[in-house]
Amino acid sequence: MSVAMLKFPMAKFHIIIPAAGSGSRMGLDQPKQYLKIHKQTFIERVIRVFENIPLVDSIHIALKPKDDLWNTLNLSLSSKVNVHYCGGESRAKTVLNTLETIKTHMNDSDWILVHDAARPGVQEKDVIHLIETLKNDPVGGLLAYPIADTIKKSDKEDRVIDSPLRDHLWQAQTPQMYRYKMLIDALKSFDGIPTDESQAIERLGMKPKLIKGDFKNFKVTYQEDLSILEHLITE
Repeated sequence: MSVAMLKFPMAKFHIIIPAAGSGSRMGLDQPKQYLKIHKQTFIERVIRVFENIPLVDSIHIALKPKDDLWNTLNLSLSSKVNVHYCGGESRAKTVLNTLETIKTHMNDSDWILVHDAARPGVQEKDVIHLIETLKNDPVGGLLAYPIADTIKKSDKEDRVIDSPLRDHLWQAQTPQMYRYKMLIDALKSFDGIPTDESQAIERLGMKPKLIKGDFKNFKVTYQEDLSILEHLITE
């Protein structure tokens, strides 16, 4: 049976926020998820976005096993939010560990939305648009942003060897949204470490749908990204 012919029962929508990274590329003394913008940590901003969306049934925060910062936040959270100390050695492993941890509460056809804690610029309207667009899709997909700059491919000496056409090139964002069973199967069967959920799904022969997001939803990776974020997010 082709994927386009598959039929699913009424599904729920669950969020996984992997927040077990160290943020080493930032060169700071704390993980990115605990950095603040306008007096609010990244992780809290992200949680609030999903808490405010009625379509979201549950939110799962995945922390490293010895995280000693989370409890210092003293956040007042809704009953939707669950915290799991199940972080792995990679983002993909953290997501897989979380999927395994929550499996008794999931149906195979439930939707899982994975969102990076280091993307505090995500907006409710874009998440809702993603869910509404993909809720009957046979594969799923992700928020992404079309690339406008000219792209260069280099060799090992950083010399240009190609300038790929930017038509149909997108920068992947999150959330990325896939059915529970499809996602866990994809991550378990992937040979190596996928850079995101979409890559694992693609390896199954599927074609995830790209949904245009917002530039504000970029991943904070380097210190200079903080000043850009502060200009883009005003409150």
